[in-house]
Amino acid sequence: MLQLQDTLKAEILFQNENDTIIWSCLQKVMGEVYADNLEHPQSAMAILGDFCFYAGEVNKDLIRKRPKKCQKDFIIMVPGNKSWSEAIQQVYGEQAKKVTRYAIKKEGDLFDRRKLESAVASVPSQYTIEMIDCRLYDWCMEHKWSRDFVSNYKNYEMYKTIGLGFAVCEDGIPVSGASSYSSYKGGIEIEIGTKETYRRQGLAYCCGAKLILECLKRGWYPSWDAQNRWSVGLAEKLGYHFDSEYEAFEVTGYGASGLTSL
Repeated sequence: MLQLQDTLKAEILFQNENDTIIWSCLQKVMGEVYADNLEHPQSAMAILGDFCFYAGEVNKDLIRKRPKKCQKDFIIMVPGNKSWSEAIQQVYGEQAKKVTRYAIKKEGDLFDRRKLESAVASVPSQYTIEMIDCRLYDWCMEHKWSRDFVSNYKNYEMYKTIGLGFAVCEDGIPVSGASSYSSYKGGIEIEIGTKETYRRQGLAYCCGAKLILECLKRGWYPSWDAQNRWSVGLAEKLGYHFDSEYEAFEVTGYGASGLTSL
């Protein structure tokens, strides 16, 4: 299996997909695309962060082999169709946990700015909302609960240029945040979360609203994909609309089949 430098050769295989992580890979903004053939690929995978998307003809080599650039032993595999789904289960067995994720509609700028501004203003007085700068970037990288806010960017300069995020801070220390998990041309994919002991205070709502407003100011689209129903509910509260459920597999021991990496 080979890494595609001309990623557009795989574009037709992903033509019916609407996930921005795939767009990031095809646009060569972030992530990589691997395929069975450099000139005329029939099978392809787009991989970025914790996610791997498959398209085209089923190819078990793409499923079982982990790229050298990927250091993770956990990955979320998104099959392009039922055949890919069956192949993932055949390769990884009990290591592949089937889960339901929730796609959120991409509808352009239909957000209620007044509602979002009101949400930002509602942050409790003991907290401040701060843009993620170099200091907060480093802090987020050092803590497990916040690492995904920034970890897919190779350094702060890359994050500052194409990424964006805000943290709700108490005494200068983040307790909640909303940031770009990844970037593509014209927008970002949102990652949002709150430290466990600070949940149920509406902090993610305040921070998410701030991030969306800043994206709109810059002309970026703030894309949202939900891991669970709680995330769907928060998205809808911020002005998004639910689209559909889709199947994915949380795979542990990624690439640990004894085969050589790509």
